[in-house]
Amino acid sequence: MNFETKAIHAGFESDPTTGATTFPIYQTASYEYESAEEHSDVFFGRKFGHQYSRITNPTVAAYENRITALTDGKGTLCTASGMAAITTALLSLTSAGDEIIAAKSLFGGTYYLFKHVFENFDITVNYVDTTDLASYEAAITDKTRAIFLETIGNPKMDVPDIAKIAALASQRHIPLVVDGTTTTPYLFDAKAHGVSILVLSTTKYLCGSGTTIGGSITDLGTFDWKQTKSPRIKEVGEKFGDMAFLARARRQVQSNTGSTMSPMNAFIASLGLDTLTLRMDKHCANALALATYFQAHPNVKAVHYPGLSTNPDHDIAKRQFKNRYGGLLTIQVGSKEAAYRVINETKLARILVNIGDTKTLVVHPKSTIYRDFTEQQADEAGVFDDLIRISVGLEHIDDLKADFDQALKKAII
Repeated sequence: MNFETKAIHAGFESDPTTGATTFPIYQTASYEYESAEEHSDVFFGRKFGHQYSRITNPTVAAYENRITALTDGKGTLCTASGMAAITTALLSLTSAGDEIIAAKSLFGGTYYLFKHVFENFDITVNYVDTTDLASYEAAITDKTRAIFLETIGNPKMDVPDIAKIAALASQRHIPLVVDGTTTTPYLFDAKAHGVSILVLSTTKYLCGSGTTIGGSITDLGTFDWKQTKSPRIKEVGEKFGDMAFLARARRQVQSNTGSTMSPMNAFIASLGLDTLTLRMDKHCANALALATYFQAHPNVKAVHYPGLSTNPDHDIAKRQFKNRYGGLLTIQVGSKEAAYRVINETKLARILVNIGDTKTLVVHPKSTIYRDFTEQQADEAGVFDDLIRISVGLEHIDDLKADFDQALKKAII
């Protein structure tokens, strides 16, 4: 099946008992068994079954199966949020004293996770230039347990050559963990580019409605876990073989930290997959049209969007993302004060920090998400005083142009 068809049909067929075509919500904490022996078999893994909804749940499992089908992965586990997905994936690969290599142009929440949580666990994060392959190679040590990056830097909008970084990681037997939230599996085939583990904030484009927090982790089956340098993964691998990472992530990290997705959230988020391709096509078309419009606007000082031919990473993005470039862009308008005025003058755009909603969203990153960054860190992340991040929605493009035009004309003196 093609992606569009899988997004609708894969992962669940109609219920044979009721004929329902949508997977039901199993809103239960735990699951009953007929005997103590059967219950024990489930806990020891001798028989499949659900134990407790902090570990697995049928509704969440159905959503996990759908994501696995869309990514052509080996298996998926869903989490309470995108941040929980990153946390669970990387804690599964590391122990105290280990190191992670991360791209500098990271979402602010991910940076704070590394600084305030991972550093406290004595896990060192070494930051490198996102698009410089040599900087990744130079940062690798015998303690490196993962390389982490985003498909498109948020909000820097830079694009790494992921296939080349994946090849380097494979040579050094290091899993490449990629956050594909801004591109989704529809635009970016992570497995085909050699990615080991794909993490997504399902809150964003996968759900699409701005209603439901969630995250996912998918083992794409490209990494040989027998080659892992992580002692914890090796231990689990003795019992679970090539499912070692997923077993470690679910049974040892997620179940013990309680970062599980709720059945209700899985149900709502799953509904978004039916329209994912339609929405992403419109997001991408609107974003490119708006970015092109901003390029010619006298009150916009700079536009950052990989879909523009003038963007330094355009050729890489065109090759990686099937000639579509996502729904996120940034503009610079000269000063923080001007940025505030533009944001405040918009009528259609909502002022909030989410992305991937049907509505257009705006935020001033420097004074919100990146409020605690030093000037050097902000510059490296592409966060400037006059920067506005725009998550382009599904409105008519003429209405979006008109709204930003009137805001720019009123705000820029």
